[in-house]
Amino acid sequence: MKLTIDDVRSRFIKHFNGTTGTVYTAPGRINLIGEHTDYNGGFVFPGAVEQGIIAEIKPNGTRMIRAYSIDLKDYYEFSLDDDKGPRASHFRYIFGVAKEMIKLGVKVEGFDAAFAGDVPQGSGMSSSAALESCFAYALNDLFGGNIDLMTLAKVGLNTEHEYLGIKCGIMDQFASLHGKKNNLMRLDCRSGEFQYFPWLAKDYKLVLVNSCVKHTLVGSPYNDRRNSCENVVNAIKSFKPEAESLRDCTEEDLENVADKVSETDFKRAKFVLGEINRVLAVSDALEKEDYETVGEKMYETHDGLSKDYEVSCEELDFLVDIARDCGVSGSRIMGGGFGGCTINLVQKDLYRNFIDKVKEQYNAKFNTECKIIDVVIGDGARKLSD
Repeated sequence: MKLTIDDVRSRFIKHFNGTTGTVYTAPGRINLIGEHTDYNGGFVFPGAVEQGIIAEIKPNGTRMIRAYSIDLKDYYEFSLDDDKGPRASHFRYIFGVAKEMIKLGVKVEGFDAAFAGDVPQGSGMSSSAALESCFAYALNDLFGGNIDLMTLAKVGLNTEHEYLGIKCGIMDQFASLHGKKNNLMRLDCRSGEFQYFPWLAKDYKLVLVNSCVKHTLVGSPYNDRRNSCENVVNAIKSFKPEAESLRDCTEEDLENVADKVSETDFKRAKFVLGEINRVLAVSDALEKEDYETVGEKMYETHDGLSKDYEVSCEELDFLVDIARDCGVSGSRIMGGGFGGCTINLVQKDLYRNFIDKVKEQYNAKFNTECKIIDVVIGDGARKLSD
């Protein structure tokens, strides 16, 4: 069931003395291709989805933030003058966003907030970025910040880095804030330049299959992968000092340091360099409406994520194998890995058979149900109601 304004407003009225505030939303995202390239200065190819976070927010004339998580039935109060903030991550995102907005000169004051989401948590659709983007957009609007969308994306990024300890890249927050209905986006994570690509695949559907294996990035091997990439760049700097990230390196550079880095770091860097090139190949294919090539590159990405970057799991590999067996054009892990969803490019005439087979075989193998999410490309963060 799709989350509505009324779902949030009724709880806000209940918890904050019958008053109402302003309602904002920000979406989760899919990423067609380009995994673990954002923090390496490469390219990504995301789009916003219809599922997201909805929050009702109202300034309360104090220095206190009073927030209620509808989904978790959890309430917490904390001061804007507190340096430590709450421990619970769902409130810590809000605390971090508020602090980062203040650093930008926005005169954030205390506020009441109730929020809920319909992005499946741990699915790789970036529910955390949706939460950050929703509150960054809202606080900018409510307190006269006049901050551009890319800077708001960096507010979310800094929140992840400084308050949650996740060294992620900017893709998720960018997509949540810049999303445009019926369009994917190619973002150059080094320069910040981006381009909209209309999604014109009339004979295909984008489908997520949620393995229901929840991933968590806090304190996870995610940061280890980033460290591997940085280790390789540091080795390459010995003869190429201008290299700031793997985007600045070539496969020849990588071969030159093969004996100076671990085999694991070498394989991870090799995947990233290949993935940067795959995003560009998909860009060219989309302009030609060549969706079969798009699908081939998706399978290549999955194989690299599974074997070289080692962020897959048995359940995700199984889902991709089913897609191959059903003749699906493309399938791969989506998101940071370690669980979550596969994203699938499915010909419409194969859709029903694929869905039936994946449900049946996944349940038989793992004695649990996977969940199907049909992707609708939607708009980015925005105000819904005064």
